[in-house]
Amino acid sequence: RSDALIQWAAERFSQACFLLYEQMHPEDPFGRVMQQHFSQMNSALNSLARYPDSEAQQMRFFEKGWTECSVMDMNEFFTCCTPEDEQQRMQALEPFDEYEEWHLKCSHYFVLTASKGMEPSWTPLLSNIRVPHRDGPVRTAGSITAAACPVHSDVSGLRRYGHHSVLLKPNVILTTGGFGEEDGHHCRMRNFHVLIKHAGCWKAGYVKKENPDKRWDERLYHTVSCLSNSLALMVGGRTSPSSAGLGMLWLKFPETCNASEPDDITVELVSLQPAAEPAALRWRHSTTEVIFKGEKYLFLYGGRSAIEPVLGDWCFLHARELSCVVIPVEGPVPESRHSHSACSWKGGVLIAGGLGAAEQPLGSVFFLRELEHGFQWQTVETHPPLSPRYSHTAHVHDGKLLLVGGVWFHSSSVPGVTVIDLITGLCLDYTINVEHLEWPLMLHNHSSVFLPNEKELLLIGGGGNCFSFGTHLNPEPVLLSLSNILASH
Repeated sequence: RSDALIQWAAERFSQACFLLYEQMHPEDPFGRVMQQHFSQMNSALNSLARYPDSEAQQMRFFEKGWTECSVMDMNEFFTCCTPEDEQQRMQALEPFDEYEEWHLKCSHYFVLTASKGMEPSWTPLLSNIRVPHRDGPVRTAGSITAAACPVHSDVSGLRRYGHHSVLLKPNVILTTGGFGEEDGHHCRMRNFHVLIKHAGCWKAGYVKKENPDKRWDERLYHTVSCLSNSLALMVGGRTSPSSAGLGMLWLKFPETCNASEPDDITVELVSLQPAAEPAALRWRHSTTEVIFKGEKYLFLYGGRSAIEPVLGDWCFLHARELSCVVIPVEGPVPESRHSHSACSWKGGVLIAGGLGAAEQPLGSVFFLRELEHGFQWQTVETHPPLSPRYSHTAHVHDGKLLLVGGVWFHSSSVPGVTVIDLITGLCLDYTINVEHLEWPLMLHNHSSVFLPNEKELLLIGGGGNCFSFGTHLNPEPVLLSLSNILASH
């Protein structure tokens, strides 16, 4: 019927304009959640399968008799067609921290203008508008098959986003914080969870708190850094977007923690003196171990705060004293960012991607390199250039930087795994084959742990509040085997 209407209007009027606002990209994870929502409302999107993207919609109008047609997804429309003062007004309406879902929703809606018989030709989406250059479809070097990871557990809690997972020691993974499903309710996650691999099987359970009355503020978008098998440091995070960032907390585990059952693991929460607290009052940041003159430091970088929507500063925390130390840093300073990735490498840190001050994904990679007298920022050139992204995770293995998932503005695809050779700069993208999963795999706001012996990635959680479409939480951990692609590089 909609095709008939489009053709009728073109035939009926000698001069006409047509505006259309509809959905697209039904088959990626967000698109599947979107379709499910409309199906549950008994309002199926009947033309979406036939016209799944902007190119198909444009061809549709040309074939039905329209002579001019231009299309923008809503990310482009908001950036290019909304006046800057109106963008700022909207951004200031209320505290907001759901960038991933905002950009994903905008990449699944488009606005189309078509015309015929107009002199001069009428293409309002393109006239006097400078549209940011978007590269074409991402070229992929292959695919990686995703497999659901069976976990033996009597507790809930791995369905979450905005959390942090860390490898305490081989085969023991701690997951803290985030928002998700706990005891049948959606809430900020109260319990710490642990995954233990024993006899080839993963088991999940709650970590027992030795001081259960101790508040840790049930935070999101924090970091956890392991300083030893028995000691980890939690830094920053938030409760709500309007709250001030949260400070630091020690997580102390028994020195002789050789448990084979999750319920055998205990943790003591210890507050810190406030000396270094101001630097930690942020979220969506990174905390990465670096080495300077043989001493271990934590490099705290970027993120957001209750005052600044994006931060570009940094702080060196002495790992033993947790005091801020001034260490000289030279070289071109990276653009401010949050929701980036950071990995330790050669005593320094690799920073990749993130969301910049203009709320646009970044495609830069920087290496903070140790020098005799301090550190130096160096740009890591990649070829082809890295597709800008944020809300991804990252790992370094054998001189290769692995970027996992995230959000980018290539609305025709979703990020999989990107492998960057840190010696040659070669940058290759791999899609994730999800045919063996029975649910949409949303790889943003997730955590990932690299298992070096198995050359596998374990993906935990991910998803988010998809606005009116409902909340989607990845229901199970997912395993990605990287042995083939790592061997081929």
